[in-house]
Amino acid sequence: MLKHRDSFHGSDLEKIEKMYGIKKEDIVSFSANVNPLGISEVLRRQLPSRLDVISTYPDREYTALRTVIAGYCGTDAGSILVGNGSTELITLFIKTVSPKKAMIIGPTYSEYERELSLSGGSSVYFPLREEDDFKLNADELTGALNDSVDMLILCNPNNPTSSAVSSDTMRIILDKCRTLNIFVMIDETYIEFARDYDRLSCIPLTHEYDNLCLLRGVSKFFASPGLRLGYAICANRQLMKDMAAVKDPWTVSSLSDAAGQLMFSDNDYIRMTKDLIFSERDRITSILRSIDGLKVYEPVANFVLCRITKENVDADILFDKAIRKNMMIRNCSTFPFLDNKYFRICFMNPEDNDRLMALIREVMS
Repeated sequence: MLKHRDSFHGSDLEKIEKMYGIKKEDIVSFSANVNPLGISEVLRRQLPSRLDVISTYPDREYTALRTVIAGYCGTDAGSILVGNGSTELITLFIKTVSPKKAMIIGPTYSEYERELSLSGGSSVYFPLREEDDFKLNADELTGALNDSVDMLILCNPNNPTSSAVSSDTMRIILDKCRTLNIFVMIDETYIEFARDYDRLSCIPLTHEYDNLCLLRGVSKFFASPGLRLGYAICANRQLMKDMAAVKDPWTVSSLSDAAGQLMFSDNDYIRMTKDLIFSERDRITSILRSIDGLKVYEPVANFVLCRITKENVDADILFDKAIRKNMMIRNCSTFPFLDNKYFRICFMNPEDNDRLMALIREVMS
C-alpha cells in the first residue's frame, strides 16, 4: 500500500516501475499533465533531417528561435529569453532579483519555494481557500502585500488547483505590487490549454509593467519535457540583460533550438490539442461530478483537482488501485494546504479517460 512519504510526481515512472514491477512504458500517466497527442507531427517529420545541427554550437543569442516564439506569443523577440526549461528561468529570475522575502500563492509547484531557499531568501504562502474553490481573492491578496515583500510568485492557471486569474484582476495586483516595488513572476505553463486564453494571458501586460516576468515552456502543451526548452517574456530590458548576464551560455541545445523553431509553427497540432482538451475537460469533469463522494473543482487547465469526501477512501487508496491497472494519478498530499483526500488527474485520450473513470467510480462505490 502507498504511504504518504511515497507520493509520486508525474516524472517518477522509474520509481513506480521499481516499486510495483510495472514497466514504465505500460503506464498511462494522468499525473504528468502532458499533452496526450504526443509531439507535433511537423516536429516528428522534419527534425530528423536537421540532426546535423548538433555538430555546431547554437546561436548564442538564439535569434531565430526567439523570433519564432515572439510570433507565436504576439510579442517582440527582444522580450524573450530562452532557457533550459522553465526551471532554469525560475532560478535565473530569483537569482537576479534576489528577493529577501517572497510571497507564493499556494498550493502550488514546489520549485518556487525551493529556489527561493537556495538563493538565501525566505518565503511565505498566501493560501487559496477550499471554501472559495481555490479561486484567488485579489482584494485579500493586495491587502496582505506590504513593503516587507519584494517578490510575488503565482502560477496561472495554477497547479494543482486548475484555477486561474484574469488579466484584468492581474492588473490590479500588478498596480499594488508596483507601488511597493514588488517584482512579480507569473508561471503560464498551462495557459495554452485554457479556453479563454485571451482573457487570462498576461503577455500584453509585460509591456506596461516593468516589474513583471512571465515563464512558459514546451513540456506540457507541446508534450516535449525531454527537450528542456523554456522561455521568459519580460519587457524590462535591464532585467532581461541582468538575467542573461548570469545565465550559462548554450543551455538550450542546437537540437532543442531547431525543434522549437518547428513546433511553434505547427498550427494543425495546436488546433487539435485545444479541440481534444476542451472536449475531454467538459466530458470528464461532468462524469466526475456524477460520482458520489467527490468534490470537483472547476478546471481551467488540462487537469482537474478533486477532493474525496467519502470517509473510507483517500488518495493513497485510489493511487494504489489505479497504478495496479497501469494508470497513475497524482496524490496531492505533498502540496501545501492539501492532504491525502485530494488527487489530480490530467485529461488524456478518450479511451484512457474512460478506463480511469470506470476505476474511480468502482473505488468510490
